[in-house]
Parts: sequence; structure tokens; C-alpha cells
Amino acid sequence: MGVLRVSFPAAVVALALPGLAIAQAPPDAWPQFRGNPALTGVAGAALPDPLEVVWSVQAGEAVESSVAIAEGRVYAATSDGDLVALALDSGAELWRTRVTEDGIGESSPAVSGDLVFVGDLGGALHAVGRDDGSPAWSHVTDGEIKSSPVVVGELVLVGSYDGFLYALKTSGGELAWKAESQGPVHCTAAVAGGLAYIAGCDEYFRGIRLSDGAQVVEVSSGAYTGASPAIAADVAYYGTFDSEVLSLALGDAGRVAWRYEPGDRRFPFYASAAVADGKVVVGGRDKRVHALDAATGEALWVFETRSRVESSPAVAGDRVYVGSNDGRLYVLELASGALVQEFNAGAPLSASPAVASGRLVIGSLDGELFCLGRRAE
Repeated sequence: MGVLRVSFPAAVVALALPGLAIAQAPPDAWPQFRGNPALTGVAGAALPDPLEVVWSVQAGEAVESSVAIAEGRVYAATSDGDLVALALDSGAELWRTRVTEDGIGESSPAVSGDLVFVGDLGGALHAVGRDDGSPAWSHVTDGEIKSSPVVVGELVLVGSYDGFLYALKTSGGELAWKAESQGPVHCTAAVAGGLAYIAGCDEYFRGIRLSDGAQVVEVSSGAYTGASPAIAADVAYYGTFDSEVLSLALGDAGRVAWRYEPGDRRFPFYASAAVADGKVVVGGRDKRVHALDAATGEALWVFETRSRVESSPAVAGDRVYVGSNDGRLYVLELASGALVQEFNAGAPLSASPAVASGRLVIGSLDGELFCLGRRAE
């Protein structure tokens, strides 16, 4: 099947590299996994140097997913099955709702309108009121949900281990359409130009038309994929379990523009990539963070941590922020990969950072939520 050429909306913000339009989160919000529907992992404003602990709270048994931030509130999901709302400025708990007894894994909350959406390990997507956590609706699939919901207009998209990408009506959870793959849909869908893109466990990269759920893109990745794609300027970037990162030219018949493989180690790229300033930054289970030239796939720098990196990096200003299972959050120079700062959370950080309003929030596998920024005098 051929690749349909797509274009990006005019609202996408152009960053530093001429000709390369990269979506980014608003300066005061991080409303979903990776900050925006294109999943680029780019914040709308820089963070202070150095980062200080503004607050920390025990949210639950474990926090595996990223938080969402909107209108001064942090929304976090716990492995206990709770969805928790906290004040961004103080960490004060505003409400807590047990949305499921099945637990919540890697599905990150998404905020849109009056609702917060999150998937659970029992296979249900839940919508609750953002003001008080009151249940709005739930839609049950036939497999666990580790994919994070993405809201586009009046639709919320989420993948399930039953092999389908679902599009549900945000207002009541009714099914608009579902698109079938040949394996679990673990990744989060990236959205650009009227299409939803998934890099699948069936070793295929697919593009699904938002208007009707029809598949219009199908390209072989050549390997099992757990990472979510990042889309920038008609190009998709994602890692595979075959120790590769791919660049897929969506406007050129699905051509694989380049494949990056470290060579000295063969470990999966499980985390999702960030794309900024002509660079693709991604962590690997080889314990390293890799920065690649977005045009050529050439390695620009590699930073070594002490354990595997399953946290997807966030870029804010000229810094990269990424967690590691060694329990540390690393702050790196985007240009060189030089270490600027590291923060020891005391437990593995497989969740990804969320950045908004001059603060970074990340959860750990022992259930602690940390807010980093600059403390008030």
C-alpha cells in the first residue's frame, strides 16, 4: 500500500531549524503524553537552571506514566488505579478518584475541555471531570490499554492490546471507528495532517485517516515496535526492538530515509523520541541517550546513564530532560549532550517528564511525584 502525502496545519510552531516545523506544547501546559498530538516532546518554554525541588508527594504505589498539566493542575495516574489532581504550585491534593481496580500502567492522562482521559490495564478508557474527578464515561476494549489517549477535535484516540486503534466520541464515549492492526497497539498514536500514525507490535507503521478510520499508510518497520512515533515536517521518527531508530519520509512513498543502529550494543529502543533543533533525541535500554541528526541519522552525541532509559526525553529551550531506571533525572545540553545537572529521585524513573509554567513534573516507580523548578524566595 502506498503512502498518502500529508501536510501539517499552519498552527504548528516553527523552531530553530529552517524549514522544519515542529509541534510543541503551550508554555503553560503539557496536556497529554509528549506534550502535543505530534508527540515531539517539546515544551513551549525553557526551565530555570539549576532545577530545585519545589515539592514532592506520595501519589500511590507506583507512577509509570507521564503526568498531564493544564490550568495550574497536575493530573497523575497510579498503579493502584487512582487518578489524582494536584495543584502545580504547591502539590496540594485537589481530588483523587479510583477509576479502576485493574490498575493503570503506562497510559498517561490527557486533558481536554472539561474531561481527563486515561486507560487501564483491564482494557477500559475512562473519562472523568477535570474539576472534581467525577466519572463521566468508560469504554471497554478487549485488551489491556498501555497506550496514552490523544484528543483531536471531538475524538479521543487510544490503542488496545486487542489489536485495534479506537476513536471514541469525547462527549459520551461512543465508538466513532476502530482500525485493526495485526498485533497489540502498545504505542500512543501521533496525529498530524488529518492522520493518526501508529508504530505497531506487528512490525508495521500505519497511518489511519481521522475522518473515517480508513488505513491509508502501511510501511514495514522490519521489527517489533513499542515506541510511539514522533512526527515533524512529514517525517516519522521511532525506535524498534531490533536496536534501530528509523526515519520514515511520509511524503515519499513511505521511504525509510535512514536507520540508526549503535553497533556496539544491541538493546531495544523502547522510549519515544523528542525532535527539536534538527535533532532526534531518544533513550535506549542500552543505558544511553542518543542524539541523532534528523536529516541523516548520524550520531551527534551519546550520553551514558547507569541503567536502561525507558523515559522519553523532553526538550525545553536548549536542554534535554530525561529519566533513567537508575533513579536519576538528567539535564543535558541539547547541542552537545554535556551533563548540566542530575537529580536523584531514589527510585527508577521510567515515566517521562512533563514541562509547563517553568516546572517539570515526573513520577517514580515507588509512587513519588517530584516537581522541579525554582522555589519561591
